[in-house]
Amino acid sequence: MLELDIIKQHVRLEPDETEDDALLDTYATAAARYVENHTGRTLYATAGAIPVDDEGVVTDDHALVLNDDLVTAMLLIIGTWYANRESVVVGSISSELPMGVKALIEPYRHYFF
Repeated sequence: MLELDIIKQHVRLEPDETEDDALLDTYATAAARYVENHTGRTLYATAGAIPVDDEGVVTDDHALVLNDDLVTAMLLIIGTWYANRESVVVGSISSELPMGVKALIEPYRHYFF
């Protein structure tokens, strides 16, 4: 969903460095799932990717189109996972994601009533 070039720029890798491409792609997919799970919504790259029926009516009432907030949150997640590849970070008080992630995606959360 995110272009590898922007991910590499965020984690400060040169575009021609390809050794970690598969890892970064895996992190990108996992970050998208994290956003979907936290918001309770399905993430789409563009508005045109949202499924519609034969009459052109949107069939996913909880569709969420990728925007700058969500891209930034996903980049923060990917950067954190890339820099800290183990579940426990020595010398760290917490192994949670940066607080900016929650602040960026919380407004898009769908609450079920």
